Amino acid sequence: MSDDRNGGDRDGRQENVGERFDRLPVTGAERVVPGRPTREEVLAYFDERFGIPPETFEGHTFWEKGAGKLWAYAGEADSEMEIEALGITLLRTRQEHWKPTTSAALRFGGAATENVIELGESEASAFVRGHDQRVEWDGDWGYLIAAHDLAGALEPLGVGLYLHGELRSVVPKGRQWE
Repeated sequence: MSDDRNGGDRDGRQENVGERFDRLPVTGAERVVPGRPTREEVLAYFDERFGIPPETFEGHTFWEKGAGKLWAYAGEADSEMEIEALGITLLRTRQEHWKPTTSAALRFGGAATENVIELGESEASAFVRGHDQRVEWDGDWGYLIAAHDLAGALEPLGVGLYLHGELRSVVPKGRQWE
């Protein structure tokens, strides 16, 4: 399945409306709202940054609500909707570095093969409680998927920001464990 709409609205307006979901265009050639990411760019980001194959998102449509707040919805829907939520939050764009959400890490992070930092028991516990910590990592800096071994399988915990030897937990306060 792929998005087959151009990301503009029914009236031909070429602007982002903060309270409305608009479907992402498939490619840059179809983009009518300046700065709006495309489905192709989102898939490339997850593939290049985390090694998550594009097929992982098969059956999902991508939407923007607000400037750079992207959502993934498992299914089809009409473009241009003024509703509160649709699927899960996926990615924050329209900033210097795109940031995957905790929801995206939990839902799709199990398919990641790159930039996944495996945390030990105490590190994982501190991470899900929202604590920043010094952690050894010889991979790329930036946003990582934090994961922990649970019953023999590596399970994603959320998104962390790794800078200067420190892993910063960006787990939202409402999702932190105590």
